[in-house]
Amino acid sequence: MSPRTEFEREFNEGGSWDPPGGLEFDRRDFLKLFGSGLFVGLGSASAWAQESGRRFGGNALPKDLSAWLHIAADGRVKVFTGKAEVGQNIRTSLAQLVAEELRVGFDSIEMVMGDTALTPYDMGTFGSRTTPTMGPQLRTMAAAARQMLLQMAGERWHVDPATLMATDGRVLDTKIDIKTQRSVSYGELTGGENLVKIVSSDDALTPATAWKIAGTAIPKAQGRDFVTGSHAYPSDIARAGMLFGAVLRPDGFKATLESIDTSAAEKIDGVKVVRDGDFTGVVAPDPATAQRALGAIQAKWNVPAQPSNRELFDVLKTGSGNGNAERPQYVAGSVAQAMDGAQIKVEEQYTIQYIAHAPLEPRAAVAEWDGDKLTVWTGTQRPFGVRDELAAALKIPAENVRVMQPDMGAGYGGKHTGEAAVEAARLARVAGKPVKLEWTRREEFSWAYFRPAGVIEIRAGARRDGTLLAWEFHNYNSGNAGIGTPYAVPNQIIQYHAADSPLRQGSYRSLAAAANHFARESAMDSVAAAAGIDPLAFRMKNLTDTRLRAVFQAAADKFGWEKAKSTPQRGFGIAGGTEKGGYVATCAEVEIDPASKKVRVRRVVQAWESGAIVNPDGLRNQNSGAIVQGLGGALFEQVLFAGGRIQNASFAQYRLPRFSDTPEIEIVLLDRKDLPSAGAGETGIVGIAPAVGNAIFAATGIRLRSMPMAPRAAAPGQPDPGVRS
Repeated sequence: MSPRTEFEREFNEGGSWDPPGGLEFDRRDFLKLFGSGLFVGLGSASAWAQESGRRFGGNALPKDLSAWLHIAADGRVKVFTGKAEVGQNIRTSLAQLVAEELRVGFDSIEMVMGDTALTPYDMGTFGSRTTPTMGPQLRTMAAAARQMLLQMAGERWHVDPATLMATDGRVLDTKIDIKTQRSVSYGELTGGENLVKIVSSDDALTPATAWKIAGTAIPKAQGRDFVTGSHAYPSDIARAGMLFGAVLRPDGFKATLESIDTSAAEKIDGVKVVRDGDFTGVVAPDPATAQRALGAIQAKWNVPAQPSNRELFDVLKTGSGNGNAERPQYVAGSVAQAMDGAQIKVEEQYTIQYIAHAPLEPRAAVAEWDGDKLTVWTGTQRPFGVRDELAAALKIPAENVRVMQPDMGAGYGGKHTGEAAVEAARLARVAGKPVKLEWTRREEFSWAYFRPAGVIEIRAGARRDGTLLAWEFHNYNSGNAGIGTPYAVPNQIIQYHAADSPLRQGSYRSLAAAANHFARESAMDSVAAAAGIDPLAFRMKNLTDTRLRAVFQAAADKFGWEKAKSTPQRGFGIAGGTEKGGYVATCAEVEIDPASKKVRVRRVVQAWESGAIVNPDGLRNQNSGAIVQGLGGALFEQVLFAGGRIQNASFAQYRLPRFSDTPEIEIVLLDRKDLPSAGAGETGIVGIAPAVGNAIFAATGIRLRSMPMAPRAAAPGQPDPGVRS
């Protein structure tokens, strides 16, 4: 799937997108910023146009630069990418790939990321696209730069570059006796010259089997800064003379303002009230005064009647379906005929509640104007997208806006949009000073978008021996990511139905793949149970994908699946799938207290394969984090809403995974050095919910078909699941 298609799918699942504007950057300005040295740009027709976005929406990069790499006179290497570091550790893995191809030490690499004034245009950090797309792009740049440096050394020494070798940031002349071997550093080759070269490179990249830096467990870049607290997150940014902002929020969704009185707020010393159409905010010398002023504003709102959790799934079913959405995405054979002849028939409905992203750092932005030029520091997965949101909202040219994205405190797909950035910029323009705006936790829970809720309906048919014959899958609203089945079924209907969502919804880690895998892998267990076949054996019987079979087998072997026998107090479940180039299989052991019916996940083994591994520790961390996060949506996370308001908009009310919920986790990595590296930020979350659900079924015989499966209390209008978290 192309980056563009992935981007559109992210926003089709609940977001909005405005075509981005152009980017202009003058070469002389660039050289002023970074001094002398070697700059490398790729100029070939195959220079990853889709990933950089140059051919979409009219984004024109400088004609002589498409991707940037700067080798300074001291040998330090700056690498420029529009990707954003949001905790997935791509700052480390991308630097490893560049260091590998450039033949320099890892510590000599500095990644410049997510700065719209310095980096090439990028659509955003989403869809597990960084490793499979940006990784090869930067590797190609680095390999091209290495060949250029060899050429420069050959010209200096009047020798054939083919006789030279690049290693550890130097070029060596291998024709001279090793005792007198001459060498020159990259910095010596580039120092004192302002060189900008366009490279059309087809140089072979280093195979994964020969990697020395990539493929190793290098610790997190700048890790000490995070551990010691010296890293500046977006909410830590401070500017001289900075004021603090707060924004008036409606009493509910879709509310209209009937009247407002700001006179009391305006009397507070140092406070300025900002009105701009429906937008009302305040700026003050400190956060406490800003909140006090906000509380002094008297506003009357009209909040229309709106659905609640009680009606949610009926609303999604009845409000879906029109036009193209009603045409099945995939049809094979005849499901109707196959179901008529099937000896085993399963028909099930699954429901998915909205859940919140709940990042550790809520939305935050600092905006500073300099005449008609605007600079914003904010946490976002789409710096260029936010730049264009700012330009549109403030009616200024995009080239007058600079967005910088300091490594932020998580996003999980929830920070594609730039609400805080736009609000801070509006306040700063009126205040005439830099303004910091930090959303409160309640604002983040209430006014950010949610992972979509959904209804999923499945019909499946099989022979008595467990051979799948028919598969019909309908998803209402939650999305089409991971909607297809990896199992070999001759007769299929796969269909996504768009719906009118009662709540604002958008991207979430794995998009709808977590929901679709939950429903599919749970239904697969139901068919296996009806056929009287072991769940792993049933899957293997219907799988031809060798990569998926491999992770299932690896997880089962490590878990000890053959010896795992469920009892009423202890159950064992397995699930898996593939999405975005990653292959995952998850085994779970759950414990159920017979008196309280409390569910506790005791052990999880997850096998993962996504091609050649760039950093094994980073990959383990991604999988472990995905499992813990996935437990929340599986067991207890849900957004409760009624009357146009969120009812559990705090950490005290919204149940998230805790240390006490964390099971023993074992990650099994399959390193396929013969395959390209794929991303791992999203798909690692899809196996845990169905594995846990299948384990509960194995222990109790009860199939739980709603996420969350074990809330502290059932959502209004929903049946009590009979188990608790």
